Amino acid sequence: MPDAPAYSGLIVDWGGVLTTDINSSVRRWAERHAIDLSAYADIMRTWLGPEGELEAMLNPIHALERGEIEVPHFEEVLAGELSRRTGTPVVAEGFLARMFDEFEHAHDMNALVRRARESGIRTALLSNSWGDFYPRDLWDGMFDVVVISGEVGMRKPDAEIFHLTLGLMDLPASACVFVDDLPHNITAAADLGLVGVRHVTYEETLTELETLFGIDLA
Repeated sequence: MPDAPAYSGLIVDWGGVLTTDINSSVRRWAERHAIDLSAYADIMRTWLGPEGELEAMLNPIHALERGEIEVPHFEEVLAGELSRRTGTPVVAEGFLARMFDEFEHAHDMNALVRRARESGIRTALLSNSWGDFYPRDLWDGMFDVVVISGEVGMRKPDAEIFHLTLGLMDLPASACVFVDDLPHNITAAADLGLVGVRHVTYEETLTELETLFGIDLA
């Protein structure tokens, strides 16, 4: 009799995994709305880099992802910083909605998650949220568990949000595979005992998941 699969849970990110990659999506948004992409990238590096980590409680991105500030507040802060750096007024209202309009549904990855669940694997979405711009109507029957950072007051890569997700799945870390596009989130998951898979392309992720779960997911 063949051995039972070593893994029984699959946890996936949303932006950059179940959507088109973040860089290309943001680039399209910047071009369409005349946003200075260099200035935007500099702001993101500052807020997400070592300086931002030292002042996590004051970091607008961390606060937004934990649900500590609302989208309009974040939009005002970000648009204001862009305006200050470029000398060109940036409209704050609807800033994030316009950005997320450029994130396209990754049909192949979404179908892969569905096939995994249909094969008996427990599935979870674990996403750091920039507001509620999720296509929830497309998730029916796709996930056993959905964890959105702004709704639970935690964010990746904090250990607490992984523990919460595992508890809701009723699975130990050692039984779960985590797919994300950001290396620091993968490292955090691996430190807790999950197997991390960095998503770059559908084909690479499919191959890795088929090997780990020992089943055909194509």
